[in-house]
Amino acid sequence: MLEELRRVVQEVSAVSDLSRALEIIVDRTQTIMASEVCSVYLFDEKSKRYVFRATRGLNKQAVGKISLGANEGLVGYVAERAEPVNVENVGDHPRNQYIAEIGEDAFHSFLGVPIIHQGQVLGVLVVQQKSKRKFDESEEAFLITLSAQLAGVIAHAKATGTLSLQRARRSSRLFKGSPGAPGVAIGTAVVIYPSVDLDQVPYRKIRNVAREVDRFEKAVVNTKQDIRTLAESLAGGLEQQELNLFDAFLHMLDDSAIPREVLRKIRKGQWAQGALRQVIQDHVSRFEVMEDSYLRERGNDIKDIGVRILGHLEKTDRRKLHFPRDAILVGNDLSVGDLAAVPIGRLKALVSGRGSVNSHLAILAEALGIPTAMGVQDLPMELIDGGTMIVDGFQGNLITAPTKSQKAYYEKVQKEELDLQRDLEGIKNLTCRTPDGKRTLLWVNTGLLSDVAKSLDRGAEGVGLYRTEVYFMMNEAFPTEEEQRKIYREHMQAFSPYPVTMRTLDIGGDKSLPYFPIKEENPFLGWRGIRVSLDHPEIFLAQIRAMIRASEGIESYLRIMLPMVSSVSEIDAAKVLIKQCYTEIKEEGADIEMPDIGVMIEVPAAVYQAADILERVDFLSVGSNDLVQYMLAVDRNNSRVAGLYQEFHPAVLKALYYVAQTANQAKKGVGICGEMAGNPAAALLLMAMGYQVLSMNSPNLLMVKKALTTVSFEQSKALLKEVLEMNSADQIKQRVENVLRENGLSQIVRSRR
Repeated sequence: MLEELRRVVQEVSAVSDLSRALEIIVDRTQTIMASEVCSVYLFDEKSKRYVFRATRGLNKQAVGKISLGANEGLVGYVAERAEPVNVENVGDHPRNQYIAEIGEDAFHSFLGVPIIHQGQVLGVLVVQQKSKRKFDESEEAFLITLSAQLAGVIAHAKATGTLSLQRARRSSRLFKGSPGAPGVAIGTAVVIYPSVDLDQVPYRKIRNVAREVDRFEKAVVNTKQDIRTLAESLAGGLEQQELNLFDAFLHMLDDSAIPREVLRKIRKGQWAQGALRQVIQDHVSRFEVMEDSYLRERGNDIKDIGVRILGHLEKTDRRKLHFPRDAILVGNDLSVGDLAAVPIGRLKALVSGRGSVNSHLAILAEALGIPTAMGVQDLPMELIDGGTMIVDGFQGNLITAPTKSQKAYYEKVQKEELDLQRDLEGIKNLTCRTPDGKRTLLWVNTGLLSDVAKSLDRGAEGVGLYRTEVYFMMNEAFPTEEEQRKIYREHMQAFSPYPVTMRTLDIGGDKSLPYFPIKEENPFLGWRGIRVSLDHPEIFLAQIRAMIRASEGIESYLRIMLPMVSSVSEIDAAKVLIKQCYTEIKEEGADIEMPDIGVMIEVPAAVYQAADILERVDFLSVGSNDLVQYMLAVDRNNSRVAGLYQEFHPAVLKALYYVAQTANQAKKGVGICGEMAGNPAAALLLMAMGYQVLSMNSPNLLMVKKALTTVSFEQSKALLKEVLEMNSADQIKQRVENVLRENGLSQIVRSRR
């Protein structure tokens, strides 16, 4: 059964037509289960009904014409319960509803299982028999397993509308993700795909056919040479039978089917990479559905050849992308490096298939004011490249090939946002003080020099988080102490006389360096932050020396912050190294002051050691993004559980309150530099808790200032007392946003959507 299941899934995955995929499902399932009927009903969003979409054994003339509501028939019963229904005699079941048009009155036994994708019932898969019997457990288990495997395939086919290439490119489609960075953008899609990943190569038309032909032919020649070289190097250790495989590879690259087919597609106007992908996938799919295991394995050989050719094509073409003035970067797993590759001023939005609002890509995008949608699944990358699209960063949605009315609507949204920003301009020079006199410092999170001017223009009073890792990510090797000193000094000079809080290198988790890869089974619980720095004191010492030397002669004062601390022993070890650096630099004759040392509160262990930590440091700063992640056991980059990431969760609020109270009792500085600080609704609660500093991405600064200068401190304290008694994150969020509305700040709530 498992082997049969695998072949069905592979065969369905290999076709681009949803109708054909459904036909394969019913044909193969009926044969494997030896049933007399197999049918598929798919949920239609418009009619809210389950449409009869494919069958083997019933009236095919009724396909597409018959449908059932969620409360109608056994099909509706399966969908309603979202679990299998196994009936021995349908005539005895109260929910049975014969439909004469499809001719099912002769069939008595019924087994229906829901097709579920990410919690949504997409349809129902049904098998039927004339005899009165219950399907046994093995049959039921097979059908459940099959439906689970096919759910993703069907969801992708429905989402992408892959009935035909041209139709998919022309039709307007909505793809839902999660909000990444607020704002709306209308622009041109530029697909970024991983190098040598055939499956993600986009469809792209070209004009210079001769150039593409030449590139492909050279790539084939280079691939042949690679194979010959590999064969020669292994000749002494392999038998002739194994060496014959290399001859087979070379034969595939002669003027046979594969190169000839690729060249044919190139001459029709497809670029070399796209033509190669189409041909290789077509050949692989033919082999994968074959019964013979040896022949199926040959499909892997063909894919290997394709990847080798693609690698050579990439060497001649990689990242020679044209970025239009309204570029929207789209990719399944975009990186900070992809963002940095776009010329300044041309990047209008980002769309990533992976991640959530709290991934570092989204955080950086928000800092730069770039609308971003994260976790957008089932994007037809091969089809959307170069097309017009709309990115709604508020809702996390993407619209491809938008209609005139859709464009008009989002142009109106853009104007409303622009009007809001103009309204907020009037308060940028005001001190952040509540109507009843409570003062709160508003600082910014930075990582790029390009963000400095914007931050100061919006009234930033300091830097609460300088992400030093951004500079490391953009280098091809670890930067030297002097290189670091120069970049740190530029930031400190730009923000002088305000304080600058520099976080020591925070890599690991979802932040990696290309020249220092960290590969772990569970990276968020692995080697990251201070753990890496203490294991590599040479990296840590160079960074600390660069920070301290950069501060010499600058009016603004330096604060050094340690990330991912989970025990006081880590603080003690780090302080020894920091003291060593300070002493050495003083002995060199530098006129410097010992910087303040602080710790990021990001893990539950640090929350409950706050008092002990405060005995060793000058300040605390909560990193709410990671703290929420670790407290709720939710991977912040996993779009499937993004809805469980709740910054207003009662446990999170209680932890935040405890940290602030502990720091205030110890008369030490306490701030927060996570995304919560930039949320006007959360800012009211944080101020009431006792946080002295709120550090955020600069685009949010004026909205937070507007909230804090409008709502009184006493009202915020009363609100905090009220929500600390609540046990629902949604209830808390709604209550806090209602307070903003009651104070005339509906526009701010609407802007954050």
